[in-house]
Amino acid sequence: MQSITIQELLQIPQEERHIFDVRSEADYTRGTIPGAVWVEGDALMEEEAHLDTIEQCTGTRYILCHTGEKSAEVVDFLEQKGIDSVNVEGGYRSFLRMSLQQVVAEEDAMLERQKDIERSIIKKFRKPIWRKFTKGINEYDLIQDGDHIAVCISGGKDSMLMAKLLQELKRHGKNNFELTFLVMNPGYNEENWQIIQNNAKILGIPLTVFNTEIFDVVATIEENPCYLCARMRRGYLYNQAKQLGCNKIALGHHFDDVIETTLMGMLYSGKFETMLPKLHSQNFEGMELIRPMYLVKEEDIKAWRDYNDLHFIQCACRFTEMCSSCGGEKKSKRDEMKGLIRQFRATSDIIETNIFNSTKNVNLDMLIGYKKDGVKHHFLDTYK
Repeated sequence: MQSITIQELLQIPQEERHIFDVRSEADYTRGTIPGAVWVEGDALMEEEAHLDTIEQCTGTRYILCHTGEKSAEVVDFLEQKGIDSVNVEGGYRSFLRMSLQQVVAEEDAMLERQKDIERSIIKKFRKPIWRKFTKGINEYDLIQDGDHIAVCISGGKDSMLMAKLLQELKRHGKNNFELTFLVMNPGYNEENWQIIQNNAKILGIPLTVFNTEIFDVVATIEENPCYLCARMRRGYLYNQAKQLGCNKIALGHHFDDVIETTLMGMLYSGKFETMLPKLHSQNFEGMELIRPMYLVKEEDIKAWRDYNDLHFIQCACRFTEMCSSCGGEKKSKRDEMKGLIRQFRATSDIIETNIFNSTKNVNLDMLIGYKKDGVKHHFLDTYK
């Protein structure tokens, strides 16, 4: 009698793999090898039921039962009928054992990769990422004892790294605060949504998910849908975070976002203001927004991503499919600022730092006007 192991069987191309499962129909329904056809073994041998199904098959027939014993009897029966057949050693139980071993091996490999990613943050990227992250936390007093922070994950590189940094901070530094890794699905397509979930699994980030229909709502808006989408997303995040008992939400804005925002205000709005490292919500009492990666540069985030061979979504919204950051043609004002800053970097390595530092080195005596608590002030008010 010919026999074959599960491992050998699964190496055969699927189109040449004719498997007949001779267990009970109930066992077959609960689970079998992919592609296997059910033929009840006792009925086959006693009444020759379904024998034509096996005879019509061209090629070798591989007979499967639970342990390999019943299938051996069926193979003997078929050979007496002149039908070429092979017994699957160990049966479906062997397949389950092998599958379990594969799952364990995959989980071990994923756990080891997760540890490598964590080590890269603390070791290889300690200076450009970890130290700047912790410096921002301490310098701007972003986390206090008893905080419950909703870590808002959009699925991009920035928010995913922020989530991992806060997770590492809780594990190895401050542990007197709570984290909820909050993901809103505003209507992502299936592929992007799967990427977000897979990356969270790779990074070891437990997600708390809630769904909205924001993408559908703004689909009918012709003028500035991105602004409305951003406002709605922020509102939903605040509301969900508050329901979960959080007192803060953390967003993944970084150093480059700060200087880009500063330049956009000057060049397109005629005002000098910046993106603050934290601020109180005006619409959700007791809630505060924090930006833990305020001092981390985007080029270092990209370097961490590429070093660990991670692939995140870039632009999941249907309205930005043509934006340049996603490979399209249409440029936003922020894209223009990124290009402008690239030119600055090519000219001098201190310009971007000076833009950032200018937001905290403001000399009110040398300003024509400024606004404080909603009240406008003019240099002539005190000029003598």
